[in-house]
Amino acid sequence: MKTAVPCYYHLDVEVSPERVGQVSRILAAHLRFWDLENLMEPVCGGTEMLLRAIDEHATDKNTSIEMWWNGQHLITAIADNDRALRPDQELRGCLEHLAASSDGWGCCATETGSKVIWFSQRARAGERVPLVPTTPDPRESEGLDLPREVSVSTVTAQVRTPGGLLEEVR
Repeated sequence: MKTAVPCYYHLDVEVSPERVGQVSRILAAHLRFWDLENLMEPVCGGTEMLLRAIDEHATDKNTSIEMWWNGQHLITAIADNDRALRPDQELRGCLEHLAASSDGWGCCATETGSKVIWFSQRARAGERVPLVPTTPDPRESEGLDLPREVSVSTVTAQVRTPGGLLEEVR
């Protein structure tokens, strides 16, 4: 059975129209390396949309892109350094697309006043292999004995008295 290894990737880039395609190919290569080809379209598409919007509206084009894979979810985060860029105005169309195409998304401010926009994709099994039922292999030929019945009157217990002595109670 294949086990998932947590992965992380970080890329700092100055956004330009030529770089958007390059960044998309870099992210796709990492997703192929992590064996997550089925997530390439939503992740690269969402990242491209955000980078194009940052290129169009932001004055500071320096951004950071991070991807985290924890074995179940891939989280992609794009951080810009432009304090004037408003996600509720200039990036509204991108955020609507991310909300529709991802399992979760969000936007948060950093200490420097910039913002981080993130979205997550849950890994889905591409092919389901049905389980084949197997017959049990008995290890012992003898069965276990049934527990014997014990009458309530023969059960004894020890109780500690307020003086600290043990007494038997039937």
